[in-house]
Amino acid sequence: MLNKLGPNPNDIYPNKDINSVCFIKNTIKSSNIKVGDYTYYSDRNGAENFEEHVTHHYDFIGDKLIIGKFCAIASGVEFIMNGANHRMNSITTYPFNIMANGWEKSKPTTKDMPFKGDTIIENDVWIGQNVTIMPGIKIGDGAIIAANSVVTKNIPAYHIAGGNPAKIIRKRFDDNLISYLLELKWWDWPKEKIFSNLETLCNPNLEKIKSIT
Repeated sequence: MLNKLGPNPNDIYPNKDINSVCFIKNTIKSSNIKVGDYTYYSDRNGAENFEEHVTHHYDFIGDKLIIGKFCAIASGVEFIMNGANHRMNSITTYPFNIMANGWEKSKPTTKDMPFKGDTIIENDVWIGQNVTIMPGIKIGDGAIIAANSVVTKNIPAYHIAGGNPAKIIRKRFDDNLISYLLELKWWDWPKEKIFSNLETLCNPNLEKIKSIT
């Protein structure tokens, strides 16, 4: 049952009647995946299995997937981590060493492997169905990624991007409002303040947000 201030962020399923939506942070086992409160994954085939959509994520590499609060992530998303990379500073990219049987001697060092760093999804980001996000990408607060996109470059806050490779389609708001929202950081408010301002946060009259104190 929902309480008067919204769902419990520590529940797996925010709505007990809808098991295709889960709060991701309550399903994660890897210490290298960090997810904020209220961020959800939607998938009829097992929303609680979000971690299966983070691929090539190996502890010995140490890269992290960091996702902020209040993000909406649709089914079919894939976060490709740095373990998917092959050595590119030699004649061939073929990973002989993983085939064993004497080929182990070609094992590359970590310095030989491309490393793009952590993948960071900030707050209030909406990621559409079947989006692929490449290693080391940063997607800014309030961004929207269109369905079926492949994100190969960073996406700024409050921008809409789509395509393969994903390109900026447009800004969601003008620069002044974007700057205001980045300072406001509504996702960090206590739940009581969020609840009391839901109508304003969801209002198409964008200027109303500036009346919140």
